[in-house]
Amino acid sequence: MGRIMGYSDRWSVAPGDTVRFMVSCLDGDRYDAQIVRLKQPEAGPLATPFAPDPVDAPCNGSHAGRLQTIPIGSLAVVPAHPLLAGAVGLTLIANVWPTTPGRGRQAIMGTWCEATRTGYGLELDEAGKLTLRVGATTLTTGVKLLVQRWYRIAATIDAATGALTLSQAPVPGNSFHAERPIMVTGQSAPGLPQSTGPLTFGAWQAGPAIGPSCWGGLGFTQHYNGRIDSPRLAARVLSPAEIAALVTGTKLPDEEVLAAWDFSRDMSGDTIQDVGPNRLHGVIVNQPTRAMRGPNWTGESSDWKQRPDHYGAIHFHDDDLVDACWQPDFDFTVPADLRSGVYAVRLDADGFDFWIPFFVRPTRGTATSKVAFLASTATYTVYLNNRGRYLTLGTERMQGRLMFMDAIDELLVTMPEMGLSTYDRHSDGSGVAYASRHRPVQNFRPTGRHWNFNLDLFIVDWLEHLGGDYDVITDEDLHREGLDLLRPYNVVLTGSHPEYDSVEMLDTLQAYLRQGGRLMYMGGNGFYWRIAHHPTRDGIIEVRRAEGGLRAWAALPGEYHHSFTGEHGGFWRANGRAPQCLAGVGFISQGFDHCSYYRRTQAASDPRIAWAFTGIEDELIGNFGILQGGAAGLEIDSVDGSLGTPPHALVIGRSENHSNTYELVPEEVLMPHGATDAVINPEIHADMTFFETPGGGAVWSTGSIAFAGSMGWNGFNNNVFRLTTNVLQRFSDPEP
Repeated sequence: MGRIMGYSDRWSVAPGDTVRFMVSCLDGDRYDAQIVRLKQPEAGPLATPFAPDPVDAPCNGSHAGRLQTIPIGSLAVVPAHPLLAGAVGLTLIANVWPTTPGRGRQAIMGTWCEATRTGYGLELDEAGKLTLRVGATTLTTGVKLLVQRWYRIAATIDAATGALTLSQAPVPGNSFHAERPIMVTGQSAPGLPQSTGPLTFGAWQAGPAIGPSCWGGLGFTQHYNGRIDSPRLAARVLSPAEIAALVTGTKLPDEEVLAAWDFSRDMSGDTIQDVGPNRLHGVIVNQPTRAMRGPNWTGESSDWKQRPDHYGAIHFHDDDLVDACWQPDFDFTVPADLRSGVYAVRLDADGFDFWIPFFVRPTRGTATSKVAFLASTATYTVYLNNRGRYLTLGTERMQGRLMFMDAIDELLVTMPEMGLSTYDRHSDGSGVAYASRHRPVQNFRPTGRHWNFNLDLFIVDWLEHLGGDYDVITDEDLHREGLDLLRPYNVVLTGSHPEYDSVEMLDTLQAYLRQGGRLMYMGGNGFYWRIAHHPTRDGIIEVRRAEGGLRAWAALPGEYHHSFTGEHGGFWRANGRAPQCLAGVGFISQGFDHCSYYRRTQAASDPRIAWAFTGIEDELIGNFGILQGGAAGLEIDSVDGSLGTPPHALVIGRSENHSNTYELVPEEVLMPHGATDAVINPEIHADMTFFETPGGGAVWSTGSIAFAGSMGWNGFNNNVFRLTTNVLQRFSDPEP
């Protein structure tokens, strides 16, 4: 069996747009491609049979394959410049905060090239000891740097004599360390080393790239894990006193300063700014983490916009990745008559299938239906390649069963260069703050585990069963286009787990409801985390897991603000916009062993909502389903007036009998006690909720991720299908 993977350059396309596909054959040299319309997930014998519709396209058929590697790892690059070679001497200075010293050689700064063994540079050696490389000469301090400890490091190179110095000094902080400053001397050949290439931070150049390159056609190696702040390059040998003064802000004559980089400048962009006289600006590659505390951070301000000088550090990682940089292999131009919907290209290499989904929206500025399905592309992006799911014991413990993996999942485990999700930690233990769709991914497909995109296809299956009268739009569209995107629609349906939202997305949904729109919130744990989109590049999202919330990792104090926008990150409840403000319900608990049902409440008979139960006599709603046996579960939401549930909201169904694997989310527990882990905690339930909004609009919320897995049960002959269909029909009707 061959193995193949790929990705597309965009997810949302309209008629006339062209989407390009990048492909890599890991085995073999040919593959087949077929454009299909996705109408349901592959969900086994209890669900609608998996039967994507083929779409005629010139790109269908056999293609020649090739292997495309992935240039993983972040760095910053300053293009080659004659000044970088120096003249009579050089002094290199930086503040560093290493996170994995002793884990192989790691570049810090310099022009060193591994391929030619030329240039100069500061690095950590295999044992984590600070080392200076000057051509064929190396000089080390002989003392390993400590983990997550700030040091001022410096090196000098005397061109006339070949004399070298290397020093490291711990930066005073709020804890006590017994380290003392260290300085060593050495000797190299007279003259300055050949330096014809770029200057790099966080990695060494490795000569021309073999395969895709993330910058300038070059390959890079010896990636650094840790932070670098305030690097300097002087045009002569500085004394120890001059080095200390320069770091703290004392200026040298312009002719003696080659570069003085200030990483707090252009925080939201992709450049590094040289504030020295020569303006040797550079760029970051593969999105190392910015808006990070430097050695001078005091806690005076936790907002980098107020004290950018306290946030001059960039955190580099050997597993950062925002763009695989592959070349396109084929493309697909959306025909004018192609119906809006969820599509994919199916790649087949000798029986190994790999799916690359994309979404076809109507022509911009138009709509073909009064119903819109809002694909949760922000949430999909944040979860892409969730490696922790397979590499921790927590998943099997939470789900109470052994892990299921297929051949595509194995790709992720065996190929770490596919990158991480924001639910993972970097190799140095720090949290992953950025996510990108510009790379091959394993968990964005119609097959495999029922979660996010795959689970949302149950909603698409229901809409197809009703006749297919719907448009598909995406979070990216919503973020960019705002209310103009939603105005043509009477009703907007979310996916099963619209967890991640920008302020632009929430503002637009709120405005849509205030103008008479209707929202069907089809899931659970929605509108929970605040995100920021990259200001200039589509498909790159930032998450800061700030104080509070159910988190895979926690940002360090003072690092809660997004680098992309400067907004305070974290979960929306801590930002004063709990999910209850929009949907009436918000996250209360999660559990993955068994899903329950809703018990119809007395409020379900209220004339305001009784129409939703037309044709339904059952008291229990959704005591069946493909997902763990019920419609209420996995992640569930409840009402809370103190957090924004409107006082006129009706709870028309409430779940019960969840197991004690469903515990209250951390933000609901101020002081842990025995009752928070009771066998049956009465505070834990999903609330199916309805309320009207100004202008004739309304909101109906399921409050459960598992809900979508019950609509198609028994061939759509069930009360969840009837209830949801009644709501959709009424919400589609323009009558207020």
